[in-house]
Amino acid sequence: MSTQRNPWPALYALVVGFFMILLDMTIVAVANPAIMKDLNADVSQVIWVTSAYLLAYAVPLLVTGRLGDRFGPKNIYLGGLVVFTLASLWCAESTSINMLIAARAVQGLGAALMTPQTMAVITRTFPPDKRGAAMGLWGGVAGLATLVGPILGGVLVDWQGWQWIFYVNVPIGIIAFIAAYVLVPSLPTNRHKFDLVGVALSAVGMFLLVFGIQEGNTHHWDAWIWAMIIAGLVVLGLFIVNQARNTGEPLVPLSLFKDRNFAFSNLAIAAMGASVTSIFVPTYFYLQQVHGMSPTRSALVFAPMAILTGVFAPIIGKISDRVAPRVIPTVGFAVFSATLFGFSALMKPDGSIALFMVIGGIAGIANACIWAPLATTATHGLPVQQAGAGAGVYNTTRQVGSVLGSAAISALLSARIAAQGLPGGPIGEGGGGQSLSNLPAVVRDPILEKLSTALSQSLYLPAGILLIGVVASAMFVGHAKSSGDKQDDAAKANIGAH
Repeated sequence: MSTQRNPWPALYALVVGFFMILLDMTIVAVANPAIMKDLNADVSQVIWVTSAYLLAYAVPLLVTGRLGDRFGPKNIYLGGLVVFTLASLWCAESTSINMLIAARAVQGLGAALMTPQTMAVITRTFPPDKRGAAMGLWGGVAGLATLVGPILGGVLVDWQGWQWIFYVNVPIGIIAFIAAYVLVPSLPTNRHKFDLVGVALSAVGMFLLVFGIQEGNTHHWDAWIWAMIIAGLVVLGLFIVNQARNTGEPLVPLSLFKDRNFAFSNLAIAAMGASVTSIFVPTYFYLQQVHGMSPTRSALVFAPMAILTGVFAPIIGKISDRVAPRVIPTVGFAVFSATLFGFSALMKPDGSIALFMVIGGIAGIANACIWAPLATTATHGLPVQQAGAGAGVYNTTRQVGSVLGSAAISALLSARIAAQGLPGGPIGEGGGGQSLSNLPAVVRDPILEKLSTALSQSLYLPAGILLIGVVASAMFVGHAKSSGDKQDDAAKANIGAH
């Protein structure tokens, strides 16, 4: 572990790129209607723009952390940043929905190369009494990025068009590359065996499962769709068996899950990833197509959520050090779930936008209770030599949750739209459809009522998923208070100062 230099500048440099790649998980949600209109796509296709990114991001995470150990986290991070930045340019230049989906998959691969290296640098450069504070910053950035994405996306879509949500990554990527090249130290490398069978099983299983769920409604849940979903579950089962029998270096060391808090933290963060990814699709369709808002105005509706998350994260970080690990995240998940049920109740053609923003602010405080406390609790009880592997599994679990959430909301939204007797296309925006604003009121109003109902009902999914987080967080146990733990607690109480 390096103790000869201040590790914070290196972490700040890495956080720039980390923030950017997490931003791209949610920045597309606000641009979906514009992308559908410009590229003549339908709902299922445009959600694949997000799912392709998430899938290509999630599957390699288990092995890209090992690549960082083998070739150096700095080198792999910089390589991933180059891939991500060039893929962003490809996204912006895409002229068809299929080209955009392909470019997003490459972008996700770049993100997968980058993410584990940020955790590796924390583990390998921060002394134990500073690691908690660094993890708090990492977790806070993760939470804030997912909420800021739609706001920034709305401004860019209105300013220059949806392409600019990808163009903007190019200068940021260049700045992040220079900062990391200068500030991140070159760390010692270690030889690793790569579990190629495990990589193949996890990739095939995830693809079959996600594709089946997301495309099920489009193909009327035919037998081959169910066969694909079942096959995906079987392959993922084989992956777990393979990991249990692997006597070398498995991708997922199952012994990690003997730590109760680590196991339940992974379940909770998967629920969080799934819910956050699936919230913004129906809510932005509602704000833009039922209320007729521009992308910028619709994104600003969620500004209180993002602002209050940023304000309360350091405050709640200090409070959480004084209470049992289960208290803060359990309350956070419960309140967050309640706010989504509140959103659902408001999603009518005449729903109050002011009340929507108030509920969003409460959701922001709830978010601050979840991201950083979960990240700290997940690895707190793991031995130092397992901290890197634990962080890799935790990151992967969050991304797998995000992928499944994106696929599930696509299937549910398409199903609810069809159940309301509405066309399964892009809800009056693309695919040759006529804009709802151009229709006479006698035709438009019943459509808006049905559309609001479909979008409102689809929010039950993320609201329900968050209840899994409530149960998982309630299962946490208290940390043993050794002298080393007390030093960590003192460091983590200073999260806000960093």
